[in-house]
Amino acid sequence: MLWLRALGQEHLDLTLNASPDIRTRVVDRPGLWMSPAQLDALLADVRTIACATLPDGDLTYGILGGDPARLAASVITVLYDRKSNAPIAFNALAWLPVSLRGRPIDVLHLGLVMVDPAARNRGMSWLLYGFTCFILFLRHGARPVWVSNVTQVPAVFGMVTESFASVYPSPNGDKPSFEHVLIARQIMASHRHAFGVGPDAGFDESRFVITNAYTGGSDDLKKTFDEAAKHRKDAFNETCARELDYKRGDDFLQLGQVNMNAAQAYVWDTVPRESLPGVILSGGFLALQSLVLPILHWLDSDTAWGSLRPDKVRA
Repeated sequence: MLWLRALGQEHLDLTLNASPDIRTRVVDRPGLWMSPAQLDALLADVRTIACATLPDGDLTYGILGGDPARLAASVITVLYDRKSNAPIAFNALAWLPVSLRGRPIDVLHLGLVMVDPAARNRGMSWLLYGFTCFILFLRHGARPVWVSNVTQVPAVFGMVTESFASVYPSPNGDKPSFEHVLIARQIMASHRHAFGVGPDAGFDESRFVITNAYTGGSDDLKKTFDEAAKHRKDAFNETCARELDYKRGDDFLQLGQVNMNAAQAYVWDTVPRESLPGVILSGGFLALQSLVLPILHWLDSDTAWGSLRPDKVRA
C-alpha cells in the first residue's frame, strides 16, 4: 500500500509498505517544510537506529546533530518494522549544489546508511541504496540526476558501480569525463562537511581518492580493510585494496548518474518481485505529479496554481 502526502505540493513525503514486514518512508528536504514537532519525531527515529548501530559513537555526525541547514538539503529514508512500528534502518542523502556547463545543478550525495544490528539480513539493501534514488529520478521528471558517493567499503564501492551509469572510479579502467572532474573539484572545494571530511584531507584527482579522510566528523566510521564488507566480485575488493591506504584512512569519491537505463535496471533486476507492484505504483504517482499535473495546471486557464494565474477572472 502507498501513501503520497500532498500530491500537489513542493515537498515529498512518501510512505510505502515495501514488503510484508517493512514500511519505508522517504522525506525530501524536511528542514524546509516540516514543523519542529515533526522534525523532532523524524530525528528521534533516526537517532534510535544510530544508537543501536554505534552505541559508543558520536551522534552529532551529519543529520544526527539536527543542524537546520543540513536538514534543509537532505533526503531521509527510514525503514520501520511493520509489526512493532520500530525504526530499524535509515539512509541520509544530501543535495550538493554545484555548477555544470554554466547552470546550477544539485548532485545527490549517497551519504550515511545505518541498520540496527538486530534487523540485519532482512533483504533491505534494495531499499536503502536504490529506492530513494529511483524515486527522486522520477520526481525530477525522469531527467538524469548526478550522484556522488564517498566510501572505503568494497561492497559499497561495487554496489554504486553496478547500480548507476557512467560511474568513475571503477575497476574497468575508464577515464573520468570533463563533467566528472568539474563536479569532483566543486564537491571537494565546497561540500566536504556533507561527508565528514576535514580541510586537512587531500584529494588525488588522478584517481578520485580522498587521502586522510577521517578527520572531519566521520572518525567513528573508519575501518580496516579486513573489517570492511567485501563485494561478491573480487575486482572491487582488489581495487580498494590496491588504491586505498586503510591505515591512513582513504576513501574513493565516486560520481555517476541515475538515468533511464539505471532506473530500468533497478526496477527489473534489483527490486524483489513481490515488491514490484508497490514500486511501480509509487513511480506512477510521482510521474503524475512531475509530468502530468504541470500540464493540466497550465491548460486550466480558470484556476490559480502557484505562480500561474487565470487569464480572466470570472465575476
